[in-house]
Amino acid sequence: MVEPKGDYWYNLVTGKVEVGPQSDWTQLIGPYASREEAEHAIEKVHERNQAWEKGEED
Repeated sequence: MVEPKGDYWYNLVTGKVEVGPQSDWTQLIGPYASREEAEHAIEKVHERNQAWEKGEED
């Protein structure tokens, strides 16, 4: 099955990627252009939080 390009969301509750926003917006971060980018979304969030805590700008 070929998935469409774009519109991938990371669900913070389930830890899974959704194609198109299927869950409540309060559970999602995105959209992302690819599934791979969405799969690594939570890692990016953690990196940005650490940088913010250190007073760095992204």
